[in-house]
Amino acid sequence: MSDRIVCWFSCGAASAVATKLAIEENARKLPLVVARVWVAEEHPDNDRFAADCERWFGVPITNLVREEYGGSIYQVFEQTRYISGIQGAACTRRLKKEVREAFQINADLLGAGDLQVFGYTAEEQDRVDDFIDANADARIWPILVERKLTHANCLALVQRAGIRLPTMYALNYHHNNCIGCVKGGAGYWNKIRVDFPPVFDRMAKLSRSLNVRLVKAKGQRVFLDELPPDAGDYPNEPEIQCGPFCEMAEKDIAQGCAA
Repeated sequence: MSDRIVCWFSCGAASAVATKLAIEENARKLPLVVARVWVAEEHPDNDRFAADCERWFGVPITNLVREEYGGSIYQVFEQTRYISGIQGAACTRRLKKEVREAFQINADLLGAGDLQVFGYTAEEQDRVDDFIDANADARIWPILVERKLTHANCLALVQRAGIRLPTMYALNYHHNNCIGCVKGGAGYWNKIRVDFPPVFDRMAKLSRSLNVRLVKAKGQRVFLDELPPDAGDYPNEPEIQCGPFCEMAEKDIAQGCAA
């Protein structure tokens, strides 16, 4: 049996709903921790969203940070001289994965250890499978996949709980990643160029100095300062809807709160 449940709250709508559902379903049977890995380049409104969600959860959020890099993606890039490539994104590995691995209690052959909750939605079964394949010593509870909750469902559930979505959603970004996520494509970076010009300029200069062509335009990888302003096709608005699986989850949340 698991020693505890760890809900990884990333200040995204999906991780918020996954956390709330896990708290209500657990009903204090096991010790439960809500953990947030703080990154300096997140939108400052994330702290407000985290505080709102903490009240919704009824469980305090434990903040973790990679002190070696000040929790900053730019310190990671500058110190490692690596941004992103065949080894993945350096920021994800150094600021998130390694922090998670240091905090988690690995599962043993008897099933003890952490049962970990992430915000993988119904569209992301492949990500769940990849996580399981790559992390043999970690146990995962894909609660949103089990309940067939999509990302759009999670956006709606958070709003219906009376919590204002993070600013990045209000600006029509699909996810609440760092401002200037190195995994973004041409359309994403052109949106960053408009919404956050200093961020675009900073990453353009850094990626040029490290000789990293972050995006593709017309089939070729280019530096950000070479990116045509009309390249890419980032959709203007996120889809927010609430289907039957969302309604079922909302009832479970309400019942848990009333218990």
